[in-house]
Amino acid sequence: MNAEQLLWSLFAPEAREDPYPPLAALRRVAPVYHQEELDTRFLTRYADCQAVLTGSAFVVPDGAWLARERPEWLAHPAADFFYASLLGTNGAAHERLRRPLAGAFGPRRVAEFAAGVEKIAEELLDRFADATSDGGSADFQALVGYPLPVAVVGELIGVPREDQEQFHRLGQGATRLLEPVRSAEDWRRADEAVVELRAYFAELLRERRARPREDLASALLAQVEAAGGEPARAEPARPEAARGGAGQVGSDRHELTEQELADLLVLVFVAGFETTTGLLGLAVHALLTHPEQAELLREDPGLVPGAVEECLRWDGPVLMTERLTVRPVEVGGVLVPAGASVTTVLGAANRDPERYPDPDAFLVRRRPEARGLSFSSGPHYCLGAALARLEGAALLGALLDRFPGLALAGPPVRRDSACLRSFDALPLSTRG
Repeated sequence: MNAEQLLWSLFAPEAREDPYPPLAALRRVAPVYHQEELDTRFLTRYADCQAVLTGSAFVVPDGAWLARERPEWLAHPAADFFYASLLGTNGAAHERLRRPLAGAFGPRRVAEFAAGVEKIAEELLDRFADATSDGGSADFQALVGYPLPVAVVGELIGVPREDQEQFHRLGQGATRLLEPVRSAEDWRRADEAVVELRAYFAELLRERRARPREDLASALLAQVEAAGGEPARAEPARPEAARGGAGQVGSDRHELTEQELADLLVLVFVAGFETTTGLLGLAVHALLTHPEQAELLREDPGLVPGAVEECLRWDGPVLMTERLTVRPVEVGGVLVPAGASVTTVLGAANRDPERYPDPDAFLVRRRPEARGLSFSSGPHYCLGAALARLEGAALLGALLDRFPGLALAGPPVRRDSACLRSFDALPLSTRG
């Protein structure tokens, strides 16, 4: 196949199972490939992706881009949220939103969560053991893969356990915004989810203002109050707002608006469980389809943290992400004009033979310092990466120790997404 055929094959349903052969072929044929209809350049080499993610000549599409290039999207609540969030801001506007969260995801704070994560994992594995005690199978994602990160990030933020079940549907709806090509149905699902999520977290903040607790929602309110009182009232979004982006009202102020506080919690919560759910299911599937590697972990639990890195590299939860050029710049020997789109295909970068010897092999003993790009890099490096790694290590260690007969019990159901890799269902048995 030529480069165009290889590229479009990635969006076919069958590519959900294994996109890596066509990505490897695309890397060989055209490592910087301009797809004219989508008007973006797909990058499949590690060095090129790393340079884009960390380079000063590249930014994420933000509110200014939205108002200029996609004004028809301005009426969507999901666009209003996304392009004013951490994922859709740059420079000072991005740092202003990111700074209040830094302490919540720092090494010390994540280390404090270790015991709690292990306890939640054990409780969920107890439930999984009960569901499979008769020799039958159970859906690992429904019983463990989804509830674990939801419970962990819910506890961090302050979302009560009884409220957490509803967020599976809402999270899947909101993340339709990450699709490289968005249908009318994607927009409908994303809009409905964002409206409901914003309302929920606005109410949670009102409750925490009246009755503070030891959680992130209360901590954010306390930071704002310490900086000068009540959160600023959100003003209507304006397309002509500062260069930071449409609707980013108050981007020149220190304090956050009420809407921004709620939106931070929406993003932390959804991002905190959607991609980690993908990581957990993909990691378990990788180990069960490579039983000799799973056995290495059973024999030496000290390999588990490195195994999490290999799982992220070999089949990570985020396949690709987009950047824009702020000036003409050379990428992989190709001159890219200012204002152009480039798509870093993280999954392809993570299997680049120039970076990783024998890249298609799944090896839990692969040297741990060779981390992939699954959590991105540069200014938009994932804040929750350490917490996700902690959850992955806690779960894999306990799972392999408790269930030596763990096995696949039927075909898994992959998520219908060109960007996010995850399982909607992963049937397993404990007496394989």
